[in-house]
Amino acid sequence: MAAVGSGGSTAAAGPGAVSAGTLEPGTASAGNVKHLVLFLHEAVLVQYVDTLKLAVPSLIYTLQNNLQYVAISNLPAATFQVTYQLKILTTALFSVFMLNRSLSRLQWASLLLLFTGVAIVQAQQAGGGGPRPPDQNPGAGLAAVVASCLSSGFAGVYFEKILKGSSGSVWLRNLQLGLFGTALGLVGLWWAEGTAVARRGFFFGYTPAVWGVVLNQAFGGLLVAVVVKYADNILKGFATSLSIVLSTVASIRLFGFHVDLLFTLGAGLVIGAVYLYSLPRGAAKAIASTSASASGPCTHQQPPGQPPPPQLSSHRGDLSTEPFLPKSVLVK
Repeated sequence: MAAVGSGGSTAAAGPGAVSAGTLEPGTASAGNVKHLVLFLHEAVLVQYVDTLKLAVPSLIYTLQNNLQYVAISNLPAATFQVTYQLKILTTALFSVFMLNRSLSRLQWASLLLLFTGVAIVQAQQAGGGGPRPPDQNPGAGLAAVVASCLSSGFAGVYFEKILKGSSGSVWLRNLQLGLFGTALGLVGLWWAEGTAVARRGFFFGYTPAVWGVVLNQAFGGLLVAVVVKYADNILKGFATSLSIVLSTVASIRLFGFHVDLLFTLGAGLVIGAVYLYSLPRGAAKAIASTSASASGPCTHQQPPGQPPPPQLSSHRGDLSTEPFLPKSVLVK
């Protein structure tokens, strides 16, 4: 019941959703409840066509949240954490196809490295990977992770396209996502276990551990907003790498997870790929320039009396600060 019912909170704290930390007050002044209600009525109900656009990513986020429960139920936490980084690959591919975004050679290389690392980890899991609970199905867990990554990539890029193609504030989009996510989650809960909920109550089975997971998800959503606003992609890459390490250590301590050479190699490749993908373009260009300078001085001389060659214009912006992974709500 928890897996289906929790889908309603996806828009508030789930992957790809805009967290409460990014909310903007819009046109409603503080304390003016009437003004706020009129504003929401106009933006959500009167302009219903614009609101309906958010039904697609909200439905996908709700599905994705439930797929994660299936995946984590059938995979060790460390294996899930490593495999779930495939969302970077799917997000990048959907960005290319839907937003016409170009990828550099270093980006493509890092994505290939990421895929190789995940494949090695899955090969280790298929080969045994130490003792595991008898009710776990690694095949079902892998299928759920792949489906979740595909849905995360598509929904994130689709949502970014909506944000860039409309004048609605992030606060309003977050509210619209929350409305659809809650409605879809409740419908799924009623369809799957409506009788049990009616007999035992909505909060039956909410142990302290469950409440801890709920609060952790909500807190994670707020942290996404902080990262998007204050941190850069290199720090985000380090945070992702640290999460893989912590998940592995916790799995060893709590569940007796076995770390062998294959898992170490695969996880290392994934961590390296995440770091390379997070590098700004200028860093790669600086490395290339340094290598070219070290190979020897340039022998081309400007003829006397000739004007210097024209410099490239800067209308494209400072590439040294252009990140490979856009600061957006695409990936959590």
